[in-house]
Amino acid sequence: MIELFVMEYMTALGMTMVLLFLDSQYPRHRTIPAVYGTMIVAMVAVAIIYWEAGMETIVRIYPLIVHTPAFLLLLKLSRFRGWRLIFQLFSIILFCALIQHGTGLVYYLSGGNVWICILAYVGLTAAVIWFLPRFLRPLFFQALLELQRGWWLMCLVLAAYYVIIIYLIPGYVGSTRSSTILKPAISLLMVGFYSILMFLFSSIQKESEARHNAQLSGLQLSALQSRMEAVHVAENAIRTERHDLRHRLQTVSELIARGEKDLALDFLDSSQRRLDEQKEIRWCRPPILDAVFSSYFEQAQLQNIRVEATLSLPDTLPVDEAELAVVLANALENAIHANMKLPDKQRQICCKMVGTPTLLLNISNPYVGEIALDHEGFPISHQEGHGLGMQSISAFCRKHGAVCQFKLTDGWFRLMLVL
Repeated sequence: MIELFVMEYMTALGMTMVLLFLDSQYPRHRTIPAVYGTMIVAMVAVAIIYWEAGMETIVRIYPLIVHTPAFLLLLKLSRFRGWRLIFQLFSIILFCALIQHGTGLVYYLSGGNVWICILAYVGLTAAVIWFLPRFLRPLFFQALLELQRGWWLMCLVLAAYYVIIIYLIPGYVGSTRSSTILKPAISLLMVGFYSILMFLFSSIQKESEARHNAQLSGLQLSALQSRMEAVHVAENAIRTERHDLRHRLQTVSELIARGEKDLALDFLDSSQRRLDEQKEIRWCRPPILDAVFSSYFEQAQLQNIRVEATLSLPDTLPVDEAELAVVLANALENAIHANMKLPDKQRQICCKMVGTPTLLLNISNPYVGEIALDHEGFPISHQEGHGLGMQSISAFCRKHGAVCQFKLTDGWFRLMLVL
């Protein structure tokens, strides 16, 4: 009877691991019922076959009953495909095997004490469930997004481990001496292998953070250069106007002396219009954000994209100005790219941003084609090298606790961020 308990427990644990290793393309209210519905069906199938055909049969076909549905579930729900998806499945199996092998070893060393076996299952399960979301999951998903090659080699190592512990070494850990020695030893080697992978994943995360910091520095430098150029242009305009001022005053005085007041007023109006044309447009007070708005709005206008902007920001922001500038740059760049697929008459960007009582950003633009959203509501890009902007926005929201929503309504793509 204890064998059935172990199999049912490992089935439930394995399906729970699916949730921990899964980056679903569907919302939670669809993902969770699908996972646990599959778990219930698999557990019922295990129980029926155990009672009808016995332990030996269930051991032989357990991978078919549980691992195959888990793979099909990942294939349906996961946003990743190919070797990445297979790596997700093998990772789930590996961590379940580590719990089972560790518990079986404790059970064997305790002389077959059932209560110690149960405590070992609970303790190891709690440790793994705590470790995965806290440490491995962020590194794991970052690597899935950014690592482009090498997945087949990692899958090959995990596949070899799977074949060895399932098919080449018979018996359960704790039931026979050979399996109790060999399987935990091989699992210990896999812990070392996965530790190397974690180091690799950590390096990928640090590289991503370095790129983000470089992007921040680039925006700050761009803002400084933009301000310096604007100041230089303003200085030249002031020198020119100062040089021309005495000539204009002399002309106005001569017109008034002749009694031609209307001509004098027209001349002053014309001079005022020239000054207005040379006036620098300042979109908002924070200099880096002002530089970003100026740069991307100018790019949009050069592409015949109409820009409607309502901006009201204080000098002091609730977050680092450079980090917020990266979000704006990515959002506006995506809006410009989406508009480039449309005829000139339909191109438009609407941008609204206020700083009080809370920071609110709203950017909308028309689009053509299909846009898919993941379980967090962020747009998904299946093209290599694309989607990094949305990753940056998502990272900003997680770091600062911001709420970000994307909506597709009546041919318009709308981004709303509230902080």
